[in-house]
Amino acid sequence: MNVLVIGSGGREHALCWKLAASETLGTLYCAPGNAGIASVAELVALDVKDHDAVIRFAREKDIGLVVVGPEQPLVDGLADALKQANILCFGPSRYAAQLEGSKGFTKDLCKRHNIPTAAYERFSDAEAAKAYIRQQGAPIVVKADGLAAGKGVVVAMTLDEALGAIDMIFGGQFGAAGAEVVVEEFLEGEEASFFVLTDGKTAVPLATAQDHKRVGDGDTGPNTGGMGAYSPAPVMTDALVERTLREIVEPTIKALAEEGHPYVGVLYAGLMITKDGPKLIEYNCRFGDPECQVLMMRMKSDLLPVLVAAARGALQPDSVQWKDEVALTVVMAAEGYPGEPRKGTVINGLEEAGAVGGVVVFHAGTKAQDGRIVANGGRVLNVTALGTTVAEAQARAYAAIDKLDWPEGFCRRDIGWRAIAREQQKA
Repeated sequence: MNVLVIGSGGREHALCWKLAASETLGTLYCAPGNAGIASVAELVALDVKDHDAVIRFAREKDIGLVVVGPEQPLVDGLADALKQANILCFGPSRYAAQLEGSKGFTKDLCKRHNIPTAAYERFSDAEAAKAYIRQQGAPIVVKADGLAAGKGVVVAMTLDEALGAIDMIFGGQFGAAGAEVVVEEFLEGEEASFFVLTDGKTAVPLATAQDHKRVGDGDTGPNTGGMGAYSPAPVMTDALVERTLREIVEPTIKALAEEGHPYVGVLYAGLMITKDGPKLIEYNCRFGDPECQVLMMRMKSDLLPVLVAAARGALQPDSVQWKDEVALTVVMAAEGYPGEPRKGTVINGLEEAGAVGGVVVFHAGTKAQDGRIVANGGRVLNVTALGTTVAEAQARAYAAIDKLDWPEGFCRRDIGWRAIAREQQKA
């Protein structure tokens, strides 16, 4: 089967790397891809906003499955256009993708179906939002309603910070995504990422993972798209997985099916594990980035037949098996991130880093230029390692990073710290 993957980041490199190993794969294409993806797939210069162009390409190349990586094409309705053209697509419809495209949509759905989440209010007026914040006090969470590349959330520890976040969002920092804000109760606990594959009826849990959102060591500094991740997440016990499925994920899938918009694809729940149990922070309608990288490293099953089954509505409950090893990924970002990243700097030592045992270097924001690999984004590389423990996977990942020659890049040096602390307590 010929497959087209849409996207250009580390998540898509990980998906292409895993799909390339499938026994049932014909030719693998990726649009637009990046310098790393070029080693496992044929890159295509497609404008993914032009749905007709994607459909023409899929027909011309006899594409059996389109896998949509990023959220924006899903929110824009690419899956709907492909379905209408009778082209199999792994990814939710425009309506279902509102779970990520509109935080207010998700909060309202949670309220209607008694899904555990933080208390909230929605505002399209800055002064009304500020009055509510003054009434509630800090800490409090302020979110741009729409897609903001993982940067539209401010966890405000003070009243001034929260009021400033309102001014920033309504001031146009995130464009149309900030036309409305959601102001939420601050939840205390430990964050975890929980993923399921679903065909609209059956939900198959994937391995758990934990992301590191803050830019600096010790979880300091501004939120980012993610500076590293590991899997499995020790905080997600079997009991918590079962409870998350029963109380959060399954009611969401059922609600969308009942509304006539069954959710097909991967559903990613960002959770806060509170003293009262799991609560939904937000949904994403795609594989997490960088969580996808650690999931693909740990997945034992052939990915392609599973994605096809989900897209066809024939997903089986026990269709995914996992390796026992731990996977950990460290994000190498360009100087300036999460602000304006410095682009065009040359990255050396990639082969040496990839030669470290148990390590795969996934490219995120890279491009080939004059025979060299250069930085072309904020989060540029995902140095990903397997190990028998989190500590071992972490040591391998940082050993590989130390072989990179890229002075303009930086990373956190403590990815996996919570899990390593747990391992040390058990020892």
